[in-house]
Amino acid sequence: MDPKRLSSSSQQQVRLRQKRTKREWRPLEDRSCTDLPWFLLFTVFCVGMGSICGFTIVTGGAARLVFGYDSYGNTCGQRNEQIEGVRLSGLDHTDRKFVFFLDPCNIDIVQRKIKSMALCVSLCPTEELKTYQDLKRFAMVNGSELCSYELAAHRYPVLEQRTTKCPKLPVPPSKPLPVFNRCTPVDISCYARFAEAVVTFVGDNSVLHRLIAGVAASKEIIIGLCVLALFLSMILMVIIRYISAVLVWILTSLVVLGSLAGTSVLWWLYIDYRLYGNDTSSKVLKEAKEEVEVTRDSGQALLVYAVAATVFTIILLLLMLFMRKRVALTIALFHVAGKVFIHLPLLTLQPFVTFFALLLFWIYWILVLLFLGTTGNPVQNEETGLTEFRLTGPLQYLTWYHAVGLVWISEFILACQQMTVAGAVVTYYFTRDKNRLPMTPILSSVLRLVRYHLGTVAKGSFIITLVKIPRLILMYIHNQLKGKENACARCMLKTCICCLWCLEKCLNYLNQNAYAATAINSTSFCTSARDAFVILVENALRVATINAIGDFVLFLGKILIVTTTAFAGVLLLNYQRDYAEWLLPLIIVCLFSFLVAHCFLSIFEIVVDVLFLCFAIDTKYNDGTPGKEFFMDKALMEFVESSRRLERAVERGRSRVKEVASEGAEIKPMAPGTSSA
Repeated sequence: MDPKRLSSSSQQQVRLRQKRTKREWRPLEDRSCTDLPWFLLFTVFCVGMGSICGFTIVTGGAARLVFGYDSYGNTCGQRNEQIEGVRLSGLDHTDRKFVFFLDPCNIDIVQRKIKSMALCVSLCPTEELKTYQDLKRFAMVNGSELCSYELAAHRYPVLEQRTTKCPKLPVPPSKPLPVFNRCTPVDISCYARFAEAVVTFVGDNSVLHRLIAGVAASKEIIIGLCVLALFLSMILMVIIRYISAVLVWILTSLVVLGSLAGTSVLWWLYIDYRLYGNDTSSKVLKEAKEEVEVTRDSGQALLVYAVAATVFTIILLLLMLFMRKRVALTIALFHVAGKVFIHLPLLTLQPFVTFFALLLFWIYWILVLLFLGTTGNPVQNEETGLTEFRLTGPLQYLTWYHAVGLVWISEFILACQQMTVAGAVVTYYFTRDKNRLPMTPILSSVLRLVRYHLGTVAKGSFIITLVKIPRLILMYIHNQLKGKENACARCMLKTCICCLWCLEKCLNYLNQNAYAATAINSTSFCTSARDAFVILVENALRVATINAIGDFVLFLGKILIVTTTAFAGVLLLNYQRDYAEWLLPLIIVCLFSFLVAHCFLSIFEIVVDVLFLCFAIDTKYNDGTPGKEFFMDKALMEFVESSRRLERAVERGRSRVKEVASEGAEIKPMAPGTSSA
């Protein structure tokens, strides 16, 4: 074969390889499926989650949870099969549709379940039954026997087993729960006592009752205040661009003034000690030498504190001086983020969509978990002698699989939100004419996610799951061993938990930027994460400034919403004279308002981070010349122009210094002993 042809083909391969490795960012172009194997793996995992639900339904766990079952393994409301080794099993309970507990207030606080014997009955007692004669009359009139099946109803008053096989007297009036068919006492005072035992900080029963009464009396106000917090959060997302500059400079001024004031106070205390400490020390010397040593140590400590505060203040002032441009970038990004919400108003609905998706999944997960609790083989409890259903053998690992699904699918839903927001913001940023934006950029972003990038989201969420699960396991071990482990083990556990938490936060931030890079370039997760990491490292100081100042500004926004809602709550609850009843409603309102503010402002934070990544890419690959025009907004353009003017001024200053230095080098004094020709 011709060697020239071989060399030319090899050169073409090298050029193609270089073209692949040195890839330019092409926003919204060349869309293709990413991380398809991970999408298939996630699909298989979800099929496994659904199979667990199907298994519980087929094996009767779901029916036992919904319809209930007695202490002999019989499901209420249907014909049952005989269970080997369990007496009174295999009964026909077609007419007995309700579960009745002989002692409904016999609650195991540790296991959080009722320890009483359960029977299937045809009717719940609607009136209080005080004697065994009342039990007999209720059974004869209504046909609902409330004692164990082997006892004849007409002999209830004279049977010796009535103390163990009949309900505890007096039998409180009860009514069946909707859907779950359990006879529940109308007076739930025993469950209130259970709540008091769980809520350990309540020492007086009357306190809990008053707090609950306050919540019940103020439920309309609580709902109104929660709606107010929701409304304030939506408004703040739009107007924060107008107040971000004020908040940032107030924050900067407070930090600088606080550090200067703290340093000044420390030096004043040290000087005061130097001026007046010697007089007191001479008097103290006559009394005790130990006190003199303490005084000297105090003076040295004050000096160390003052010097450390001075160094910190100087470093802080230098950082503020050198990072003032980046502070301006943070303000510009907040301004543009506010515009994004004006052009893309559906972004404000993202927290609702994500919350409802998570809520539906969590409800499904809890239901299947409850199904698993009533699925398995019948086992007789050695302590109570009652029949329970438990998973044995390999089937007990289904619960662990279900637990992993809770973490992975929850993280997947949150990652879908991040990818959706990133796709919409990328569309907004890289569309030069904002009037030509798609009709629904959010919907377009969702469609791109579903069609191309579910695999990328599945892979990113799985990485977070790999870090979150060990942290949750260590937290569980730490709680279980609380008070039993030594100080060294406790410190190691807390250190591991803290390190995993920090790693999880870093990976979350990197994942979010990787999703934005995928939304721009339609590349796989690893490629996008690498590209985003390179961009972030190149702009490390800007990233640090935006995260530090931006996060604090958003935190102030959350505090503003919480305090405003709490103040409105105090005004609305003012008509109640019992101020102790304010506590629980205000706590509920403040927690809900903080949760709502966090959900909405986290969307704002994602928008700011995606805008910064787009801005960094824009400034790296474009310079404003024809053919390489910027995509950025006017506010960011003004920041770039001011930065360029400052750089040109610095360059002119450097060139003048070089010219002066070169002129000085050319004019040298004549060496002694030489003469002109």
